[in-house]
Amino acid sequence: MKLRVLIVALFVWGCGGNAPVEDETPVETQTAALEEEQQVNTEPERDPLEAPADVAAIPEDATVTASGLGYKVLQEPNPEGRQASQLAKVKVHYTGWTTDGERFDSSVERGEPLDIELTKVIEGWKEGVGEMKEGEKRRFWIPENLAYKGAEGFPAGMLVFEVELIQVY
Repeated sequence: MKLRVLIVALFVWGCGGNAPVEDETPVETQTAALEEEQQVNTEPERDPLEAPADVAAIPEDATVTASGLGYKVLQEPNPEGRQASQLAKVKVHYTGWTTDGERFDSSVERGEPLDIELTKVIEGWKEGVGEMKEGEKRRFWIPENLAYKGAEGFPAGMLVFEVELIQVY
């Protein structure tokens, strides 16, 4: 009988019948923060040189700017990271694909990040990278009118880039 009473008492105590409500709030806050963080990048790990599954078109969960530039945040920025601007000089790692999944350029493949002034890049990069912070990684869907505009010798149509902003100078 004493054993049964002890088990019931442990069960009731373990259920937290007298626990204050305030103890639940930090857990709920942490859970909400974790869920929000997980929404940033819900994609499975893949080879960074492989074309993403959503390369063919701007997905519904991407943000689209007034100019038609689409993007998704793949990695949150460094909290103390510097903000870029459309006039900034930056160091980035990037890979670019056409919408059929063909990779046409990659600093990742070369193993050497690119240092460049955003005044010397295509409009889609200027707009997109110019809004990033150091440490952030985004995927961009850049329409042709913000890319190479049909210029000979460059990829045509919408282009997809993954860009990691390493440093703002």
